[in-house]
Amino acid sequence: MKNYLLLITILALITGCSEQKKAEIASETENETIETSGFNPENSDPEAVGLADKVIAAHGGTEAWNEKRYISWNFLGVRDLVWDKYTGLVRIDFPRAETQYIVNINEDSGRVKVKNELITDQDSLQKMITQAEQIWVNDSYWLVFPFKLKDPGVRLKYIGGDTTLSGEKAEVIALQFDSVGYTPQNKYMAYINPETYLIMQWDYYQNASDSTAAFQQLWSDYKDFDGIKLAAGRADRRLENIEVSNEIDTAVFEQF
Repeated sequence: MKNYLLLITILALITGCSEQKKAEIASETENETIETSGFNPENSDPEAVGLADKVIAAHGGTEAWNEKRYISWNFLGVRDLVWDKYTGLVRIDFPRAETQYIVNINEDSGRVKVKNELITDQDSLQKMITQAEQIWVNDSYWLVFPFKLKDPGVRLKYIGGDTTLSGEKAEVIALQFDSVGYTPQNKYMAYINPETYLIMQWDYYQNASDSTAAFQQLWSDYKDFDGIKLAAGRADRRLENIEVSNEIDTAVFEQF
């Protein structure tokens, strides 16, 4: 969805579905709906919502997700992030830009250091805080995409059966957005394993009307993080140093 300093790669997508498959998905998921605050199922296909519920459950489920407080990771070798889901505090260390951020994404506040100097001018600081929020939106979306399928403003469409870049069979749903976030014009396709319901691939479209994807990436290297399943591999790139916990040295949010 939201792209700030994205490092992206390649190509396209094909689709197709059957009425029988739609009926099967609707029947299987009829009693398995996951309640997600702010998501409006009336704007989405029931088949797609059913698959999204299965994906969320397969990656650990909303209860396990909500119980986990801290997530840290390295985004594609570019920057390191630590996120307190409960308070909204986020720390970003961005060596390439010689910049460090400690912001609260819930309060639109924080501190920023550039080249080891604190930003004190309020206009400049606010711009840098917004920049940090955009980075967090992008980088966290890459990591926890399966748990974002039923975010507020998301519209889901069932595309049908297809194959991934590696030739594996998948069920595909499309994600579009209703005037939410920094780039609501984006679109994603999620390729779902029909047996495990794990995400196997995603395709990113800069504009929902685009006929060709800006990139397609296979997902790989799934690991269980205390009940939460996250994948580190994105094509030939990786999300490294992933940690999920309920305890952390909170000094990370207090000092650069």
